[in-house]
Amino acid sequence: MNEQELRKRLETLRSEHRDLDVAIAVLTEAGERNGFVDQLQVARIKKRKLQLKDRIAAIEDSLVPDIIA
Repeated sequence: MNEQELRKRLETLRSEHRDLDVAIAVLTEAGERNGFVDQLQVARIKKRKLQLKDRIAAIEDSLVPDIIA
C-alpha cells in the first residue's frame, strides 16, 4: 500500500473505532433502562475496539519514518 492508501485506511479504522464507542454507549444506556446490560456483547465490541486500536497503531508506525538519533 502506498501512503495515500494507508492514510485512507487509517481514517476508516478510526471511524469504525468511534462508531464502536457509540455502540457501547447505546447498549449500556439501553441496558440500564431495561435492567439488563448484555455484557457479552459489550465485551465483544470492546475486544473489536482493541483490535482496531492495534491496527491503527501499526499503520501510524508505518507512516512515521524511523529517526535514529
